[in-house]
Amino acid sequence: MPLPFLTADRAFDATADDVALPFDDHDRWRRPYRPGPWRVGAAAVLLLLASFVLLAAVIIAFTGGAAAALSVLAVALLVIASALRMLRVGVWVSRAGLRRVGFFRTSTVSWQKIEGVRTVQQPVRWLGLPRTVQGQALLAATRGGARLPVLLTDHNADFLSRVEAFDRAADTVEAWGDEYRR
Repeated sequence: MPLPFLTADRAFDATADDVALPFDDHDRWRRPYRPGPWRVGAAAVLLLLASFVLLAAVIIAFTGGAAAALSVLAVALLVIASALRMLRVGVWVSRAGLRRVGFFRTSTVSWQKIEGVRTVQQPVRWLGLPRTVQGQALLAATRGGARLPVLLTDHNADFLSRVEAFDRAADTVEAWGDEYRR
């Protein structure tokens, strides 16, 4: 079963380095990088937990507690939905604009409203926790002067210990911005 949200488009890997926008269909929302090992590992652990909760729901259902089995099944479905949502978190781009997908909230800004996308050195959150470390962040500013929340950092769950992947992803998002902000 293909999971298109789990991997970047195969065209991204197959093209030369000088091609900034390697995708054929620029109207489709795409994440220009693969999810990192921390994000995939956390989702795998959640899915493993969900399998045990589903097994518990089956055992409870066989012992005759239908209401309890349904509540445990609801918990398992919530854990599965959380794991899948965790895999979708990130920055997505298309011809329409820039989409920042969070766990609870998604925001989309058209390229015409974005003044610039750039990489800066600043304190960044380590794996989304309150602890900050010095690192790189990809920022976007709107034409009104408002700064959007940090798009990517080199210390988040996608790029921790993967500096080259962060640089490639930041360059790709900047290239999409340069192409469609005109």
